Amino acid sequence: MAEINAGGRTAAAPAKPPRRDAVRVAILSAIVASLSFLAGSRFTALFHGSSAIVGGLWSLISAVVVLQATRRGTVDSAWRRLFGTFIGAALSAIYLSLFPFSLAGMALCIGATVLAGQAAGAPDHARLAAITVAVVMVTAKADPAMPPVLDAALRFVESCIGTAITAAAVFSWPESLPAGRA
Repeated sequence: MAEINAGGRTAAAPAKPPRRDAVRVAILSAIVASLSFLAGSRFTALFHGSSAIVGGLWSLISAVVVLQATRRGTVDSAWRRLFGTFIGAALSAIYLSLFPFSLAGMALCIGATVLAGQAAGAPDHARLAAITVAVVMVTAKADPAMPPVLDAALRFVESCIGTAITAAAVFSWPESLPAGRA
């Protein structure tokens, strides 16, 4: 089916995933979100009980961000997520080891992170790194007594937890075969 775009030309309508794939992704989303929240909050509680809920939430967010309709898409998304999270956590740990939280400092770190990602030709990594900077900085503001390296390390490991749970779930549940290959 073709659509007419603003220039009067016809363009192919965006492909819709088959209904079975949509149901698969919805079920996987619910599963990985629940398992990631549980695993992330329990893991974080071992090291810093007062941020266990944040740990669960960060693992859940990572799981949902990483999950894609295909295994290949999920693997690609997982690597971007882990790389971006590592960069953002490292930058935040360095900043917070030298200076206390400030809104201006957070904005500076986010801007520097996005600029570095853009310069490296990796805008997806930069966005994920910037989100991590925000989470680490805000958790530092909520609990200034928490060592910055512990804060950043927990956020990185929580992201790894959600990512790993998603990868395991996607590889455990078979994908649909493309049309004509059934």
